[in-house]
Formats: sequence, C-alpha cells, structure tokens
Amino acid sequence: MALENYMFPCISKTLFGFDCLGCGFQRALILVLRGQFLEAFFMYAAIYPLLILSAYIIITRFYKFKNYEKGINWMSILSITTIILSYTIKHL
Repeated sequence: MALENYMFPCISKTLFGFDCLGCGFQRALILVLRGQFLEAFFMYAAIYPLLILSAYIIITRFYKFKNYEKGINWMSILSITTIILSYTIKHL
C-alpha cells in the first residue's frame, strides 16, 4: 500500500492552478520516511526546520526547559522564513 495514495490534494493548485506555500510538504515527508533526505530537501526545503520545530514542541510538552517559548518562537521564525524563501526562489 503506497503512502502516495493517501495524500491530500492542494486546494490552491486545484482551484487556481498555482502552488501554495505548503506544496511539496507531503511528498517531502514521504521522502524523509523513505530515507531520501537530499531529495526531500529539494522537494520542500522547509521540511527539516518544520520537523525540528515539531519535535521540539512535542518534547516541551513533557519537559519544560528554561525559556522554551523563545526556542519555539525562533524555530517558528526560521521555518516561516525558509518556507517563504524557498517559495520565492522556486517561482522566480
């Protein structure tokens, strides 16, 4: 059973014909799960900051670090910046 059969379609691409800021995330996540790390980066460059942010949020739900909110804020800014930069570069 292939994971690609269960991916959500992009509403933006379906309705308007152009990629959204999240296009490629699902495919990149599948590539990471398969161990194709470089291909995942080229598919969606923000995959790694988003995975690190997700792991950090999950960890801080169980173990509260000193100033953990600042870490979440900085990783969120890094993720958003990576998403916007990669989207801009992809559509130049």
